[in-house]
Amino acid sequence: MILQALRKYYERLTRDPRRDVPLPGFGLAKISFALVLSADGELVDVHDLREQKGKKLAPRPLQTPQAVKRTVGVAANFLWDNTGYVLGVDGKGKLERTAQTHQAFKALCRQLLAELDDPGARAVLAFLERWRPTPEPMLPGDAPWKDICDQNLVFVLDGQRGYIHERPAIKDAWLAHCLKNPDALEGQCLVSGAMGPLARLHPAIKGVWGAQSSGANLVSFNLDAFASYGKSQSYNAPVGEAATFAYTTALNNLLAEGSKQRIQIGDASTVFWSEKASEIESVFGPALGASVEEAEDSTLTKQVGLFLKAARDGVPDDAPEARNPFYILGLSPNSSRIAVRFWHASSVGQMERRLGEYLDDITIVRQYENQPEYPPLWLLLRQTAVQGKAENIPAQLAGEVARAVFEGSALPSSLLAALIGRVRADGDMGYLRAALLKAYFCRRRRLDKSHANDSPIMEVKVSLDIENKTPAYLLGRLFAVLENMQRLALPGIKATMRDKFFASASSAPRTTIPVLLRNSDNHYSKLRKMDNKARLATYLDRLIEQILDDIKSREGFPATLTMEQQGYFFLGYYQQRAYRSAKPEDQTIEQELNALSDEEE
Repeated sequence: MILQALRKYYERLTRDPRRDVPLPGFGLAKISFALVLSADGELVDVHDLREQKGKKLAPRPLQTPQAVKRTVGVAANFLWDNTGYVLGVDGKGKLERTAQTHQAFKALCRQLLAELDDPGARAVLAFLERWRPTPEPMLPGDAPWKDICDQNLVFVLDGQRGYIHERPAIKDAWLAHCLKNPDALEGQCLVSGAMGPLARLHPAIKGVWGAQSSGANLVSFNLDAFASYGKSQSYNAPVGEAATFAYTTALNNLLAEGSKQRIQIGDASTVFWSEKASEIESVFGPALGASVEEAEDSTLTKQVGLFLKAARDGVPDDAPEARNPFYILGLSPNSSRIAVRFWHASSVGQMERRLGEYLDDITIVRQYENQPEYPPLWLLLRQTAVQGKAENIPAQLAGEVARAVFEGSALPSSLLAALIGRVRADGDMGYLRAALLKAYFCRRRRLDKSHANDSPIMEVKVSLDIENKTPAYLLGRLFAVLENMQRLALPGIKATMRDKFFASASSAPRTTIPVLLRNSDNHYSKLRKMDNKARLATYLDRLIEQILDDIKSREGFPATLTMEQQGYFFLGYYQQRAYRSAKPEDQTIEQELNALSDEEE
């Protein structure tokens, strides 16, 4: 199913004139320099093809004859390779091996170019005949040898546009060579169903985070224990050479640097595509995997917002665009291979609804205006990681959360446990953690099969819900108000009650909250005596009394709170801190309280 979907995507790419995808027998290679040859094979110049990326020069991706699969043996690429093959000189100092690689390169060029009536072919052959490797060759052009050494090179015919390997006669010769494989095993392809030559080895997949930089395999067999019925290597999973080229080219295209159809979820490099072009392809990435800068970009935010509105309005299930198949593939490194972390096949209409649900679920009042309205999934998952580092995100948790988003199912209970554990450990209950907590409870409530009004799962709104009388939620609100009272009464305090009592108040409120209330009496008295603080003291004291009345009407302070109740506690705490009253008389006071929070951050 995965290989079939990728093969269809390759066919779609070849029909798109805006996409420059390799044809069978060709692939993308990173090229740094071009050797400029005269018609008689003299090296007249060296062009630097590298591109500026940040502060460094990086090789340019070019379509070249498909790279050979190298192990420890000598195998040359056609009309391009590193300096050890093309010029017989490299920086490794192994002269005997370098001589072998150069001879292999020359032999392949002679084999394919000798019979061609093409000026580019004649120029390359003449150059290879006259070239004599030296330890540090003097080359024309501005680039020093130390920059050229060990880099990949191609050939250019002086005064002609394009590269020599792109000339029609040479391309035809290369394709004929690729199809002429007497050693290929004939069989039926599992992907296309067609009879033809089967691929013994599959090209490497590059761009998977954490995998080898040279690439890794999605399909491979390298031990007898994996073989069956005496078949070796990839003949155990017979895929035709044409289908193998198509799926690997499509996947490498999706994983390529700068791809808009690739996001990182935990350790899984995740790619997505639809069988036919669809708007969701341009929104799915920014909604789930945008960088922090992209998430804060107002243009992208507006685009995601428009998509969310369209998703709420809904697309009829029988509409052609809604039935368009949509695929998501998560890949993670596994030694020299690639493991499939998750695979999800649905439709564009279904994925639009599920993505819309997810964006609704994580929408919560922001503490500050510069925070992203739709934070990417990787940034949310980082809230579960030790020290907030992406490499510490539990891989299984990341996969389960992603699967829940794609399938529209409940978020795993392990997410709640991880979030609560991090909040209790570092005392940080900010916007991103609140968004993830809200998503957890919103999904649980929506998927509650009872659908009763008295569902045990609390309804969580976008902003503070003063009608919510859930004890744990009220206790969180109370803690936030008590903390504000302390900060106002003791300006410049370094260790607040949150640093000392946040964890205990959220798990054992009957023991902790009364102590904090007694301390707040002192804070209130001190605040009443401070200049311009009396109104603040009265406002906070009135708020404390209102919350306490609601708690007492619900059987007082609980002895302990469950994991879910602790989640409600932290949400109440966050939403109370981020509260913006609609009452004009309260707004000035809340501006002062918000300024207090800004100083804290």
